Amino acid sequence: MKTMGFADAIDDALAQAMVDDSRVVVFGEDVHGLRTGLFVRFGEKRVRPAPISEAAFVGAAVGAAMAGLRPVVEVMMVDFIGVAVDALLNHAAKVEAFSGGKWKVPMVVRAPCGGGYGDGGQHEQSLWGWLAHIPGLTVVVPSNPADAGGLMLSAIEHEGPVVYLEHKLLASNMLDFLGSGGRKTVQYDVPAEGTCGSVPDGWMPIPLGKAAILHEGKDITLVSVAVGVHRCLEASAILKKKRISAGVLDLRTVSPLDKEALCQAVSRSGRLLVVDEDYRDFGLSGELAAVVLEAGIPMRYGRVCTEETIPYCREFEHQILPSTGRIVDAAIKLMDR
Repeated sequence: MKTMGFADAIDDALAQAMVDDSRVVVFGEDVHGLRTGLFVRFGEKRVRPAPISEAAFVGAAVGAAMAGLRPVVEVMMVDFIGVAVDALLNHAAKVEAFSGGKWKVPMVVRAPCGGGYGDGGQHEQSLWGWLAHIPGLTVVVPSNPADAGGLMLSAIEHEGPVVYLEHKLLASNMLDFLGSGGRKTVQYDVPAEGTCGSVPDGWMPIPLGKAAILHEGKDITLVSVAVGVHRCLEASAILKKKRISAGVLDLRTVSPLDKEALCQAVSRSGRLLVVDEDYRDFGLSGELAAVVLEAGIPMRYGRVCTEETIPYCREFEHQILPSTGRIVDAAIKLMDR
């Protein structure tokens, strides 16, 4: 085992995939600067910069994947994926179904997501629920370096389109970039266990759709992805002091969902609290409730989500996004019902 940062783990797994499979190529905005190590190692033909036109290069990735390559395309932030959504919604996600399985689109769209650093609602969205709503798309959202690398390997090997989301508060290089330009006084609430941790000496794929139980609990189950997982772990420790046993489930992928792990955890605790930095209405938090109830499992249910447009003001932003304090308060209310 060795220690590695979140973003470095993703790049390391990507490099391993590029060594093993010459079909893997990287292109997107500013990739020569963002992926300097990959560019130096693999050269211009396999690490290619693209113009600032998400519709153009994500659309090109669909064709490249259908023609035999395995492209990993980089969108600067997931918010900008809206510009390229036609390529994902109407093409990448539907090709296999429309062709009866004769054509496939093995591509990865890599995009930073999430807020917590004062950049407003056009740069800090999560959107994994919106993307997972599209049949045919796989949506991956890791919470730590070991998972980040293993899930990237699985995303590249997957035979369909994958949106791979990395929360900006977990990637130190993103924070270095976002902290420039007069933001040096901004304090980031960054979970240390997410930004750096132990990783394997050689990467192995982590199955898509397989959740991880990070903490057992008999009173309530906290479920989340990305930074939310670390907020849940912090909340679990606080709740323990209040004699509340809170389990923590890291979904790791939003689509496909590990419904079995979710239902087993909730059936033991009888209470489900979903922590979702994405928007509350019509999103992941409601879907998880539906999964449990459709399985016939009685439960008490609550959720801590982003409920409106994320404000630019840092103080207001902190009130809008899920925090450890909001999770603890919601859990206590759920226990008191």
